[in-house]
Amino acid sequence: MAETWNSAVRQKSRELHGDTWHVEFDDSITPDNTAPGWFHYISGSFAGFTCSLCKRYWASKRVQVIFHFSLNSASSLGTIKVRLFKQECKSCDEAHMEDPNFPAENIDVLVERLVGKIRMRCYKEDLGSSNRASKFYDKIEGPHESSHCEACRIGICSQGK
Repeated sequence: MAETWNSAVRQKSRELHGDTWHVEFDDSITPDNTAPGWFHYISGSFAGFTCSLCKRYWASKRVQVIFHFSLNSASSLGTIKVRLFKQECKSCDEAHMEDPNFPAENIDVLVERLVGKIRMRCYKEDLGSSNRASKFYDKIEGPHESSHCEACRIGICSQGK
């Protein structure tokens, strides 16, 4: 999974002033607890889930993702920490929180939007109205299962509000 995200970041690297950025997954980051010198960005996208117990598949229209990012100017190295919010199967009594599976197209859009935030915050670029990112690949309708959504449980899911 990390390689898919790192590959998407590398594809956008020309917009990041020649600096090298890498992705790390960190399930402990929260939007209200950003380390000094770090910035945060929250977005969401369509993703699918598969229950590790019953193998049931379901899709969710808005799966939250938190990014924390920081640039070490001296070394030209940037770090992006990513937390993908999980969901649990509504059919299983003792369901586990399952990791989302984002379509590659949606990872590209999430990274495109993140790169815009990095350019504005780390490089002090004024993107103005040119900061219009692509749209997500989204093919589902239906209710959001707030009681099974990790992001809803901690109060950051836009669908649960």
